[in-house]
Amino acid sequence: MPNVVFAAPILSENASRMIEAAASLPGVRLAVITQDPAEKMSREMAQSVTAHWRVNDILDSAQLAWATEELSKRLGGVDRLFGAYEQLQVPLAEVREKLGIVGMRPGVANRFRDKSEMKNVFRANGLPCAKHTLAESADEAVAFAKMVGYPVVVKPPAGAGSIATFKADDEAALRDAVAKSAPRKGYPALIEEFILGDEYSLETISIDGKAVWHSLTHYYPNPLDVVRNKWIQWCVVSPREVDDAKYDDIRAAGSRALEVLGMETGLSHMEWFRRRDGTIAISEVAARPPGAQITTLNSRAHDIDFVRAWTEVMIFGTFEKPVRKYAVGIAFLRGQGTGRIKAVHGLDVVAREMGSLVVDVKLPVPGAMPASSYEGDGYIIVRHPETVVVMQALQRLISVVRVELG
Repeated sequence: MPNVVFAAPILSENASRMIEAAASLPGVRLAVITQDPAEKMSREMAQSVTAHWRVNDILDSAQLAWATEELSKRLGGVDRLFGAYEQLQVPLAEVREKLGIVGMRPGVANRFRDKSEMKNVFRANGLPCAKHTLAESADEAVAFAKMVGYPVVVKPPAGAGSIATFKADDEAALRDAVAKSAPRKGYPALIEEFILGDEYSLETISIDGKAVWHSLTHYYPNPLDVVRNKWIQWCVVSPREVDDAKYDDIRAAGSRALEVLGMETGLSHMEWFRRRDGTIAISEVAARPPGAQITTLNSRAHDIDFVRAWTEVMIFGTFEKPVRKYAVGIAFLRGQGTGRIKAVHGLDVVAREMGSLVVDVKLPVPGAMPASSYEGDGYIIVRHPETVVVMQALQRLISVVRVELG
């Protein structure tokens, strides 16, 4: 009977799903560390969790270690310690090493977290990725841009997704983006060449250092365009044909990237590009579950609970490869204009024309302020055995659904 500790900053909807999935596994005794008090747990969750420990700052590895040690006394030891939050991966690794708990160590976690170090590892091993530099001043950033050419991208070295990421088309825009990042000595900004092409993701399950399963998504449009244009209703498509020969290059590069980074057992999320000339470039890799509802897409594509499957990987180190039955896609609903959400138009057309394809719906709430997240105010997920049908449905969906603000 393994004693397991799951850590999350708050008891968010995603964290709660993961806690419930882990607690449902046979024989697991689950404890939870959060910054939220135990009173925020639902009654069902509180009954399924063996213990809870609250900390003030879960990203402080000293507090995280203290909480884990206290829970270990109550459980009679801790066999696994894990979490999904990107910024938590290094502190978790530090605590595992300090307390002798099985799992990823700090050296590996830092290679996944520090995107500059990650790209140095890729380049040293001949893996395709964007040229980059660390700049402590605007002048250093401008010098790099003159070498590789505009546009360039400015981001934090330990960023997540497209948060705090800026595209600069000229020197004035670059200096403005660097000022927003506020780099200084010892705290640089990451400057990368801007890759022209389509952006995808590659999700991989690894067991004992070997990639045993993968899935793919294609973003429409690229996430940086979505962040810059808050009105865009964007889509993510996960094709059924993830084993198609046209993905041979990224599957091979993805497996090699995980190998050189030191991935052992877990789920990874890789952002990558297909350039206009057909070549690929790896953007970055995270050693945790993906965002943008991609975990839900994989659940629907295989008719399984993918969150539960991930917790099995993290706790038992086992994964039963599922059969991929469908192509799936998601359209994120975002309002145009300003003000609160007034109404959502076009849902009757969706129900009439593609209702049989819809498997998940989260609708914007009238009266609410628009969300600041790139996921917008709601979404609709569709699936079908044929990828082309999913793509056509999404294109139609974002053309007819309109979130009215005012």
